[in-house]
Amino acid sequence: MSQIAEATLRRGKDRYSIEVADASLTYRTVQIDDLTLTGLQMARAAGFKPPDDAVVLQVAADGSLDLVEPDNPVDLRHQDGRFVIVDSDRLYFFKLSGDRFEWPCRVVTGGLIRKLGAVPPNLAIYLEQVDRPDRRIDDHDLVDLDAEGTESFIAHKAVWKLNVHGVVIDVAASTITVRDAMEQAGFDTTKPWHMFFKVVGQPKQPVELDTVLDLDTPGIEKLRLTPKNVDNGEAPPAPHREFALLDVDTVYLDRLGLRWETIVEADRRWLLIHGYRVPAGYTKTQVRLALEIPPAYPGAAIYGFYAYPPLALASGREIPSTQLRGTLLGVEFHGWSRYRGPSAPWDAATDNVVTQLGLVEAALVKEVGE
Repeated sequence: MSQIAEATLRRGKDRYSIEVADASLTYRTVQIDDLTLTGLQMARAAGFKPPDDAVVLQVAADGSLDLVEPDNPVDLRHQDGRFVIVDSDRLYFFKLSGDRFEWPCRVVTGGLIRKLGAVPPNLAIYLEQVDRPDRRIDDHDLVDLDAEGTESFIAHKAVWKLNVHGVVIDVAASTITVRDAMEQAGFDTTKPWHMFFKVVGQPKQPVELDTVLDLDTPGIEKLRLTPKNVDNGEAPPAPHREFALLDVDTVYLDRLGLRWETIVEADRRWLLIHGYRVPAGYTKTQVRLALEIPPAYPGAAIYGFYAYPPLALASGREIPSTQLRGTLLGVEFHGWSRYRGPSAPWDAATDNVVTQLGLVEAALVKEVGE
């Protein structure tokens, strides 16, 4: 007799006991008088009336299920003493990773499939589907086994799928930022976009590049993108205005026609300009440009500038003095150390964001020899 049989089959003075589970795989102890019983006798001992309406499945040591026919005797001296007994008029079948299972109920939960197949918790269960992505089955999800054919499941490491404007990507974790999703799908995050997260039955939600999407949200439809230069009546998310600039700065930035924001992260104040165009000769045509604004500005000077993605020359030549780093909206910007020199120091009366952007343009042009 196996260890499981010895553990689950216990002898009293003149009686024995077996373990009987219902459709939820919750076990209870049932007393029996004999170690050789048919399926019908087991159902009767477990209290099923009439017993011939019950389906009796024996649970083997490896977790598999074997049908016990009503008139077929089982010798419990040499076999396992665990059973699933359920009122049912038929058996249903499904496959899990190639192995065939019998189940006496039309509906099975993901948790039961996991128990029956001994699927470890670090693996997810998927229902294989034809002509569409496999459906992930969580422990509380229900699956109807009465559909035509035999349902086939597979267990492997969890993968979440997200439709990014028609491009379906596989994600290895249950959360992802909008930026990472767009980049994985091949969209240029330096371009200005209207971005919306669409869930079935809910209004579309405007999101930004640093928004974290929860892929466990039921009914996810897609991450929808629209270029901002297309007038489709959708208002873009409001830009951050976490601190004020000088009036002359605000007027100039608005005239640029680009989206700009002021953001505070880790006690560092940033002016962020989206879609800033760089001269020919770089591997990128535009970037997000950031200036760190000192708390004492304009009394304190703005030093250099930062860009994301990092700028590189098409010629392959390295750009000197670009070792500064700053993290903004979850990504690392590369900073250029550029200063005015002793002949033209920062003047709080005349210098500002406008003049610093002039220095940025001059520095970018100098590297490509224009």
